[in-house]
Amino acid sequence: TKFFQIVVAAGARPISIGGDHSITGGILQALGGSKLACGQRVSFLHLDAHTDVFTKVDHFLGAKKSAAHWGAYLADQGKVDPNRSMQIGLRGHPRTIDWLQPSYEYGYNIVTMREFRKRGLSDVVAETREVLGNRPVYITFDLDCLDPSIAPGVSNIEASERGFDIDEAIGVLRAARGLNLIGGDVVCMMPTKDNPNNITALMASAVMFEMISMIAENTSVSS
Repeated sequence: TKFFQIVVAAGARPISIGGDHSITGGILQALGGSKLACGQRVSFLHLDAHTDVFTKVDHFLGAKKSAAHWGAYLADQGKVDPNRSMQIGLRGHPRTIDWLQPSYEYGYNIVTMREFRKRGLSDVVAETREVLGNRPVYITFDLDCLDPSIAPGVSNIEASERGFDIDEAIGVLRAARGLNLIGGDVVCMMPTKDNPNNITALMASAVMFEMISMIAENTSVSS
């Protein structure tokens, strides 16, 4: 958080690639409500197999700001506005029967992977743009939202249901095109689990390229 306060003070819009998803909490503690966000709460465009709002799951090894809880404590801190945020691609091991309930209670707008397949890309993108609106937007992209066949090198692989193809994921990302995108991250990359051709790393770089390009496009237009 202290590091990203320096980044924000410099007026930069950070794109990060990280370890586990707990880094998002630290980053948004710096960005939420900052000058970069025009003093507003941030809207998430969150692509993930998991909600990371697991308020009913024990903190891993006592870490109260773990990768499973940042979606809740950032809302509690007033850094993120769940009502103007999207969680897309949720699937996989539910851990509890009511695993989605905490996200609903906080007010997040949810599109499960199953619902995405039924509704289609264009419908979900339209909802996403309406929800995000003119708010400061932060993209957090967990690589486990991608199907394991194209992204095996992730920390919490979910093979129980087909995940995003890369073109689907990029299509969802581009819902933020032209919006006030203040930063983003790509998380849960595990090189030790990747294929010899580094396919997961290539997917991560493609996702980062999209985020950087959207920020660069907005910057060039505004200047």
